[in-house]
Amino acid sequence: MTGDGSLLSGKGIIIKIKGAFKKMKKKYYFVILFLVLAIFLSGCSGGGTVTPATDESKVKGVLYDFCLALNDQNWSKAKSYCIYGSDVYYGVCVKEDLINTLYLYCNIVTLTYYIDIINVSVYGNYAQVYIHTTSLITACGYYKTYDKYEYGNLQKVGSNWKLY
Repeated sequence: MTGDGSLLSGKGIIIKIKGAFKKMKKKYYFVILFLVLAIFLSGCSGGGTVTPATDESKVKGVLYDFCLALNDQNWSKAKSYCIYGSDVYYGVCVKEDLINTLYLYCNIVTLTYYIDIINVSVYGNYAQVYIHTTSLITACGYYKTYDKYEYGNLQKVGSNWKLY
């Protein structure tokens, strides 16, 4: 006889070993199930942590979206990135009038507007950007390019940044 009351030989120890093995299998089953579940859930996070957008990245996003709206000649969307009545808003109106006038004489008019953001400085609800802009207008086989470095200003209105 052993210290736990089981016989070394015979069916009694085999039954106890089988019972202990079943309990051990059950524990391992739950451990493995937990690990698989943990791996599955960590895989659903998209591969990293999600960080909120900073004001600087929001300002850059507004500038890029503004340029895309100009390229698409979506004037109302381009104006939506501006403070109504500002110099930039007025500039969009001038571009719109120019392109619409060119359409009177040409079937195809393109506006390609490219922006390179050099620096963004945020001061509370205001931001200043230093950018390099290049634009190309083509109509009736002719083209005109504009290339300049300039400063731009944005203001936070609610939770959105707008050009002014």
